[in-house]
Amino acid sequence: MDKRFKENLKNYYNQDAARRNRNKIRAHWKIEVRRNFYSVIKQENKKTLLELGAGAGFDSLFFQKKGLRVTAVDISSENIRYCREKGLEAYELDFYDLSALHKKFDCIYALNTLLHVPKTDLPKVFQEIHTVLERDGLFYLGVYGGEDNETDFINSGVSDAPRFFTFYSEKYLKNVLKDFFQIVDFKTIPVGTNRFHSVLLRKM
Repeated sequence: MDKRFKENLKNYYNQDAARRNRNKIRAHWKIEVRRNFYSVIKQENKKTLLELGAGAGFDSLFFQKKGLRVTAVDISSENIRYCREKGLEAYELDFYDLSALHKKFDCIYALNTLLHVPKTDLPKVFQEIHTVLERDGLFYLGVYGGEDNETDFINSGVSDAPRFFTFYSEKYLKNVLKDFFQIVDFKTIPVGTNRFHSVLLRKM
């Protein structure tokens, strides 16, 4: 696939970063999945967490305030600037190069971020996540589901840069995940008119 989709994502999220940083209100269902993941982290006494596609850093800050040592990565330099302003350790990095961190983590959190990965690239990204996750580590994956589909969206009110989205069916996602992780819990929940896959995984 033409890798310009990464540049388009950078451009879009750089232009939208200030608005997202101002918007501190989280949807109830996002708060719930974050809280549920933290409850498992606490129960297992995990210490370190990597957030993928951290945006302006609100979720990373939540985990850091809970006492975890947090690292945040995002493709947008503007988002990373806001993360650092919040006192987070943050790096401008995409999902394909996580090994460049030269670290391993007890937990990885990815809420509505891997939906920007093309299907053909998903095994490579899962391999990167597997590499930087400690043995017995936890991985939370949240993505919109439904019919398998790939498309570009343009929000002209923010930017002319198209954002690439992938939507995964439960069958497809489970089939790819099983090669890398143990599926601990897989729920598909309604979110408005969409369906959302909420998945807890473990590296064995």
